[in-house]
Formats: sequence, C-alpha cells, structure tokens
Amino acid sequence: MTLGRFAPSPTGVLHLGNLRTALASWLSARVRGGRWIIRMEDVDGPRCRRDLGEGQLRDLAALDLESDNPIVWQSERGAAYREALAALHRAGHLYPCACTRKDLQQLASAPHLEDGLRPYPGRCRGQIWEGWERALRCRLPEGSLDWEDRLLGLQSDEPARLTGDPLLFRRDGCFAYHLAVVVDDGAQGVTEVVRGADLRPVTATQIRLQEALGLPRPDYAHLGLVVAPDGSRLGKRAGALGLEALAARGISSREVLGWLGWSLGCQERPEACTPPELLGSFAWNRVPMGEVRVPEAWV
Repeated sequence: MTLGRFAPSPTGVLHLGNLRTALASWLSARVRGGRWIIRMEDVDGPRCRRDLGEGQLRDLAALDLESDNPIVWQSERGAAYREALAALHRAGHLYPCACTRKDLQQLASAPHLEDGLRPYPGRCRGQIWEGWERALRCRLPEGSLDWEDRLLGLQSDEPARLTGDPLLFRRDGCFAYHLAVVVDDGAQGVTEVVRGADLRPVTATQIRLQEALGLPRPDYAHLGLVVAPDGSRLGKRAGALGLEALAARGISSREVLGWLGWSLGCQERPEACTPPELLGSFAWNRVPMGEVRVPEAWV
C-alpha cells in the first residue's frame, strides 16, 4: 500500500509552495487508495519551534489535510538516529570531520553547482574515529546513480559531485537532515516522497544512504517551485502567503485549495473546492513540471 508523507520544518508559516506540496502528496497517496502522514522535521535545534509546528498542523487541518498516524517529531527520535550512525560506523562508512567553521566558509566561497550546492571534497577522509565528540560524515561510493521521478522521469546523478560526503552528525550534538529523513522514511514505511524541486539534487545522496542502511527506496516526485508574480523566490513574501494572512484579505481556505488544485492540473479554473473533489482528476502526467506563479492579487 502507498504511504505518502509531508514533512515540513517548523521554522515559520507554511506558504503556498509548502501547501501545494502537501496537497500533491495527499492526492498522490489517496488516488492509489493509500495512507498519508505528517512528520515534523525539527532536528535543526534553535531554528525549529514547537509552537510554529503546531501552527503548521492547524493550517493543514484547515485544508482537511490531516495525518492518518500520530505526528512524529524528529527531535524525539535521537535514539534511532544514534543507532543508525552506529550501524554506519560498524560498516566502515563514517569518519570524523575536523573542518572548522572557517574551513567550511572557505569552501562555501568556491564556485558552486546547481541550486547553490557545494560538495564537500572529502578532505577529512582517513581521520580516525574518536567517538561522538566530533562531527561525522558518511563516505559515499563513487559513480552515478539512476532513479525514477514520478514527474520528471528518469534521473541520473552522481552524489559525490553534487553533495560530496554528507554531514550526518554535527559537533553541537544535532543530527543532520540527511540522516534523519532517511531513517524516518524507512522506519515509518514511507513508499512515496513528494517534495519541491529544490531538493531534487540531494535525492541520489539520500538513496545512497538508504542503501548503506539497508532501507528500501521510496518513489520520488519533485514539484516545480511556487514563485512570486515576477518569477523571484518567495523569500520574505512567504509569511504573507500563509493561510492566516490570505484569510485576512478575504481569501478562504477553499479558494486556496481551488488555486492549488488548478496549479496541479486538477481543474481548468481555480474554483473553490475540497481535497476529495480533486481526487478524480489528479494524475502525475497532468501536473506542470515548471514553476508556478502566485496570483498578483494575493501578494
């Protein structure tokens, strides 16, 4: 059975791009008779707040998008992440990284690849394991990896070129995104991941981690981003494009759903609706692959 998930980080208000991803994920799971869950990716310490996460859950509920299972908060999953790190260490994949903030800043100033990615060059490979007091990276195998995207079709990436060896554990004791997302997708039995195109370049890296941990590979679909009317990233407009701010302008949650459904190819016009009303017309071959611009009147 299909199990889809929506996994936001509770660092702010869910904007139209986030909500579009949530709806697409819900529709894709439901149209196959599957289940859908929400997970809060709050491993990034100070940037993540419980109250913001609760607000995001209220917004999703206002759109009738509610999790079939209890909400999982990654900040409560430390034992599982540490166990995964221990397994990677036993398999010889981990090494401590001694790079300082200055070292990484110098790396960040180097020419970068698509979507701002700057691959870690593996300068600390060969470092001797000294316990949990150091940052930890995972040594990935060389070579390209093929994977299928529900929306974009066949993809071929080389993790070493795009991300290098991913950081899995920070020296401040926080578990990194790549580790947490892979471990939790496996633990929760996620079979389909729908997310924004900005995360497409890290997919091959996460698949390599799944392989290293003996976890199954879910199906992936990467949606084009929602952008401002002038084509720029939402940026500071993101908060102004949340449900509460839109409601203050007289735009109801059903109208928001209508626009989201239209942007996913489910409606000929952005007419107010509910999620179940979109199920009969959702199909990945009808979803536009490019960016979607927010209505001028909503900004």
